[in-house]
Amino acid sequence: MLLSMKLDLPSLGPRQKVREQVAHALRAALVSGEMRPGVVYSAPAIAVRFGVSPTPVREAMIDLAREGLVAVVRNKGFKVTELSDRELDEITEVRELIEVSAVVRAAERGQAARVRALRPLAGEIVAAAERRDVLAYIDADHRFHLELLGLCGNAQLVRLVSELRYKARLYGVPRLAERGELVPSAREHEDLLDAVAAGDGDGARTLMRHHLRHIRGIWADRPERPRPEPH
Repeated sequence: MLLSMKLDLPSLGPRQKVREQVAHALRAALVSGEMRPGVVYSAPAIAVRFGVSPTPVREAMIDLAREGLVAVVRNKGFKVTELSDRELDEITEVRELIEVSAVVRAAERGQAARVRALRPLAGEIVAAAERRDVLAYIDADHRFHLELLGLCGNAQLVRLVSELRYKARLYGVPRLAERGELVPSAREHEDLLDAVAAGDGDGARTLMRHHLRHIRGIWADRPERPRPEPH
């Protein structure tokens, strides 16, 4: 099905590095489920929405294709790569193996000042959840987790988790936001910071494991696939 719907994408504004900005915005739309499997997205149509030429959009889409997030549809555009439940389970398992031990290490390193610096970002997540702003929630959530993992001092680990997070799809977030049920998940970030700041490795382990499994449940809440348009 060729794109015919209006995507809820953010305005880029007068920024440089348009290709990177477009790629960032499209990743957020992919993760949130705003861009869906089964739909072919036209670079010119997306370019109109952003108010830019099609060239940086095509370049950004090619970047996403290299990351395995979209596939090229010859002479038409790009299609979101769909993940099976097994693949989502595998991503969850890998993230749990990496992130749980990483936050425990961060808690044990006693970095109170750096942990305090993450408080405003955790507040952004809660504020976005309260106003039901899905894209802002996902963007702040992504930045929070990478900065939190950065406390363990392993840049390769942070890069790998970033790639895994983009491969996943938080399909259930828009519906949780619509029902006003996103705030409890948002506040889990503040609880996690409390444990890390207190040097409570066991508490951080329990909270991170619970948070990742909670997120896996959100992943499972998939939208219906779009129906093909009649010819």
